[in-house]
Amino acid sequence: MTAVFVHGVPETSDLWDRLRARLGTDSVALRLPGFGAPLPDGFRSTMDEYVEWIERELRTLDGPIDLVGHDWGALLAARVATRCRVPLRSWAVDVAGILHPDYVWHDLARLWQTPDAGEEWVTSTLGATDPRSPLSAAGQLRAAGVPEGDALAMGDHFDQAMASCVLDLYRSATPNPYAHWGAELTFAPKAPGLVLHPTLDPFDDAGSAVVAGTLGARYESLEGLGHWWMLQDPAKAATVLEKFWADLDA
Repeated sequence: MTAVFVHGVPETSDLWDRLRARLGTDSVALRLPGFGAPLPDGFRSTMDEYVEWIERELRTLDGPIDLVGHDWGALLAARVATRCRVPLRSWAVDVAGILHPDYVWHDLARLWQTPDAGEEWVTSTLGATDPRSPLSAAGQLRAAGVPEGDALAMGDHFDQAMASCVLDLYRSATPNPYAHWGAELTFAPKAPGLVLHPTLDPFDDAGSAVVAGTLGARYESLEGLGHWWMLQDPAKAATVLEKFWADLDA
């Protein structure tokens, strides 16, 4: 089997390095276009285009595939699973509450979705070149809970191309992803799923349990961990995923 990991925003595939190092299986971490990787010709960085890009990448890999997504990568992975256009052995995601019909985007997401205000944020963030500044990308990530060293590394990757993709991606998801994908998200995918809920994640909520039930997925809390659970405790994250995968073969 091959475990395939999809990162979120504003991140790169490096997010998964410490977790992947603890797994006893082959794994691949996809790097989304615009997030440390070039954009294909004509790519507009919408959520549907990212879904189709992931599906194309998965078709090039040897299966069976266990798909794992975090943040926007989780939303995209859930969409790939429910479309059922690529065979999966399993899927696992966090922030499933964002797929609830009543979900309201957090304040920063709404800023990114607002014309002019989003562009002003980009200018301000890129203009704060000192990573110690709270206005810099590293400073904002650090304030959001990313460990110090990881925040600095992520901040180094944040550039104009990534910023533009962030704005385009969020603007394609107004008022929320359910408004676009909801009708098909009500059907459980063929592959078994796992919804992870880090209990200290400010970007998720109790709606994740409802979404897990809708999709027929297993639901598991990660007590004491936040949004960047794979950075905070990669050993625990690896244990949870490997147990889920082992149960599939039981």
